[in-house]
Amino acid sequence: MDKPDVESISGLSPAISIEQKSTSKNPRSTVGTVTEIYDYLRLLFARVGRPFCYSCGKEITSQTTSQIVDTIMGLPAGSRIIIYAPVVRGRKGEYKKELASFLRSGYVRGRVDGINYELTEPIELDKNKKHDIDVIIDRLVVKDGIEKRLADSLETADNLAGGIIKVEVIDGEELLFSKELACIDCGVSYPEMSPRMFSFNNPYGACNTCSGLGVKMYFDPDLIVADKSLSIREGAVVPWAKRTSVFFFQMIDAFARHYKFSLRTPFKKLPEKLQKIILYGSGEDKIKFYYEKDDQRRYIFQEKFEGVIGNLERRYKETESEYIRHEIEKFMNIRDCPECKGSRLKR
Repeated sequence: MDKPDVESISGLSPAISIEQKSTSKNPRSTVGTVTEIYDYLRLLFARVGRPFCYSCGKEITSQTTSQIVDTIMGLPAGSRIIIYAPVVRGRKGEYKKELASFLRSGYVRGRVDGINYELTEPIELDKNKKHDIDVIIDRLVVKDGIEKRLADSLETADNLAGGIIKVEVIDGEELLFSKELACIDCGVSYPEMSPRMFSFNNPYGACNTCSGLGVKMYFDPDLIVADKSLSIREGAVVPWAKRTSVFFFQMIDAFARHYKFSLRTPFKKLPEKLQKIILYGSGEDKIKFYYEKDDQRRYIFQEKFEGVIGNLERRYKETESEYIRHEIEKFMNIRDCPECKGSRLKR
């Protein structure tokens, strides 16, 4: 680099100062973990963070019965409310058994797809359409002295609907409450917020796909077919270039005959679909392979073609040889984890 415009700068304390020789080779170490700043960040997010649903983006809240009572008692005096237990939310089915069960349990009214019904009357539902079923728990007028009855009704709705309570204000808005740390729309739930949830070095917080490393090794097609101007016969597919088995060449000949292409055609001139089959396999398409033994007899069998990458993946998982694993890793590259996008944490 060019010489800086100043000889020295004094009086500026460094924000972060790490001695170079003390840094760790551990892939789990970051500037945040080495300086222990990350410990404070985890504590900050766990204690004052606001959780949001990773599916729909809505804020997730949990409220106790007393908090819900306080919210409802804060409505204008004289407000008429109906407390519902939303037992079915956007699911297909006829729900005859469930409706009969609610009736036996002493509930006499419900709301199905926005229409109020007596549970004693026959309710016909299309099993192929999604339905919303709310059981009516209680009707109340907001005024002093109803706190005990209101709390009991809320507990009943909570037990029936598994933590979700719906309160309709007549001629007003509809309120949704959740007693669990869960999204009332998607059902996504989180455990109680704790610092370990925000640690990529802890199983409770680390992404399951990359184990908290943020990157994932994958087989890179550009390393497997390094020179696309070569044909398969000339060694375009690098992992095949050193193969000497007679059976292997018989298999490749059968593969070329099945897909009607020449092994001497440059790889880049092969149809894109065929290139993908060579790399990733034939899927459900079975190929008639053969091999000839020393007795000149030809043995024929049908099998799916696993592809170059499929073969490498299988061998990489099955081998106990460090040498073979090292050789296979030459065709692998690193990219951000597809699940956590490099953030290292669970969704």
